[in-house]
Amino acid sequence: MERLIKLFLISFLLPLVGLTACQQEGGPPPAPPTPEVQVMTIVAKTIPDEVEFIGQTASFRPVEIRSQVTGMIKKVLFTEGRDVKKGEKLYLIDPVPFEASVASAKGRVGQALARLAQARAELARVTPLLAEQAVSQKDVDDAIAEKLAAEATLVTAKGDWEKAKFDLRNTRIVAPVAGRPERSQLYEGRLVSAQTDLLTSIHQMDPMYVNVNVPESYILRRQRELAAHRVERPDLFQLKGMMIMADGTTYPHEGTLDFAGTRFRSETDSLSARFKFPNTRQRMFPGDRDSHPLYSLFPGQFVKIRVRGYMRKDAILVPQRAVQQGPKGLFVYVVNGEDTVEFRPVTASSWHGQEWLIEDGVHEGDRVVVEGFHRIRPGTRVKSVPYQPAPSPSDAPDSGAAPQEKT
Repeated sequence: MERLIKLFLISFLLPLVGLTACQQEGGPPPAPPTPEVQVMTIVAKTIPDEVEFIGQTASFRPVEIRSQVTGMIKKVLFTEGRDVKKGEKLYLIDPVPFEASVASAKGRVGQALARLAQARAELARVTPLLAEQAVSQKDVDDAIAEKLAAEATLVTAKGDWEKAKFDLRNTRIVAPVAGRPERSQLYEGRLVSAQTDLLTSIHQMDPMYVNVNVPESYILRRQRELAAHRVERPDLFQLKGMMIMADGTTYPHEGTLDFAGTRFRSETDSLSARFKFPNTRQRMFPGDRDSHPLYSLFPGQFVKIRVRGYMRKDAILVPQRAVQQGPKGLFVYVVNGEDTVEFRPVTASSWHGQEWLIEDGVHEGDRVVVEGFHRIRPGTRVKSVPYQPAPSPSDAPDSGAAPQEKT
């Protein structure tokens, strides 16, 4: 029995001894292969520096229509919501009392003319009699005073006549500008007070304004960048604006900055600005023969305005996928001259299409890791190959997203 146990141990241990000897003869196990990563070499470039703001459309000339006279509305002469021309009749105030006032004022002018003619004749009669001492000096003085009083009465009467004719003309309320009126606030039979009651409003629709509020922080940053020559721009009022509608479509016409505020609004810490856009008309249905189809823009719409004209010099752009989020903020991996991975915290300010604009952390010539993060850590030696971005629809020139202000 003891012999059988020895034979079993020998047969079991001999293969293990042989395997150990083979391992000792072959040396240590091979080292793992060097990880391969895709890198992009940073190249500084000049790029458009565009930013978007929320804006609201407003009509070019909003005009309030109020009566210049107190009276009863006799007719409403326009169609609500339809375009009107400059000078087109809108309302008719009952003209009867105003026609009577014109006639009465005209009569007083006639009376004043008759009195003046009598005063002149009296003065002409008594003046030569004074030399003959047929009348006294007082009689001449009275005649002169009567003539002056008659002339003053005539001036007053003519003024009353002009005012009466003015009031009569204003019984016909006309459009001061061409545009589109809102609904009428008052209708036939309503008594309106002069310069008090709002009848309607007319909006001049073309061109169209877009009002935006520019944050103070953005203006201060722009001032610093312009002073440091990091950003260039044309004259302020040569800045352009592209309008993005609520459904994400881009308005086909470019606008121009035509107003910049002079004081900050304390409630919003922002400065007001205004862009002016042409307001094109569009036909709503195939074969529409309406000579005045609908406008593309209406007052009160909320839109986005992408400001164009600023150019950033020596910009550092890094693909978004290369920028990682860590406990202490954003960072990237950089491959140094010894093909070793380094950890770099970065400051990113805004997006440009599919890339981050980096303000600090990397420089021109640095090789930033874009693919292969799961195989590396700081200090790892790697094999780097150029990054080849995959083509996508977002690479089209007209589909790049505008930069967003980082919050």
